[in-house]
Amino acid sequence: MIQATMADMRKSVDFFQTDQVINIINGRKKKEIGYFVPSKFKVDFLKFLTELNNKKRLENAKRAAQAQILDSIGDGTAGDGIE
Repeated sequence: MIQATMADMRKSVDFFQTDQVINIINGRKKKEIGYFVPSKFKVDFLKFLTELNNKKRLENAKRAAQAQILDSIGDGTAGDGIE
């Protein structure tokens, strides 16, 4: 992985012809901005993003299920019919 600033990215065409992932940082604040992923890795990267998104959704669904289990139905309220 290569580290580069936005200024480096603007002034060089070579970065866009690389086969490595580029970690883009803010040169002044030394903070990470993001990544540049070459088209060579597009299929693998999209697969990774899909898996990450599915994992996040599954974790949120589990949290919602746990919260629903802990939320008991009291007198005078209607249940959802699932028992």
